[in-house]
Amino acid sequence: MIDMGSEGSRVVVPRNFRLLEELERGEKGIGDGTVSYGMDDADDIFMQSWTGTIIGPSNTVHEGRIYQLKLFCGKEYPDTPPTVRFQTRINMTCVNQESGMVEPSLFPMLANWQREYTMEDILTQLKKDMMSPQNRKLAQPPEGNDEGRIDQKGLVLKCCII
Repeated sequence: MIDMGSEGSRVVVPRNFRLLEELERGEKGIGDGTVSYGMDDADDIFMQSWTGTIIGPSNTVHEGRIYQLKLFCGKEYPDTPPTVRFQTRINMTCVNQESGMVEPSLFPMLANWQREYTMEDILTQLKKDMMSPQNRKLAQPPEGNDEGRIDQKGLVLKCCII
């Protein structure tokens, strides 16, 4: 699809092409390897359900911890942001402590979503936020905490830090 604007024309990459690009980048690995992501189910033709991993940054309470996240890209992605939920329990100012959801109103990247943003950008920004003054020293739930966490559909998920 082509969007004709006053500055000329620009090509809008279709959703599936965009997600295939993100899948390829996620599979190659990102930067220093402390952030990664991939599809949950290779047979999901809509490419909606993804898992992300963030290794906690050094010199913070998150150091050495491995955080698992679920990202859900609805049919309007990338025009609208994915939903992002920590499966691993974490104490951060932008995360709902009951559900693990990253609250868009408390996480500017989701609140001010732009089509150019990617899942990689979200994970990288969450890692940066772990290093922020308001999050770097927050007391964290004990490691190995595998209490069930209720997902959006009401199913209980097992959560643990590996």
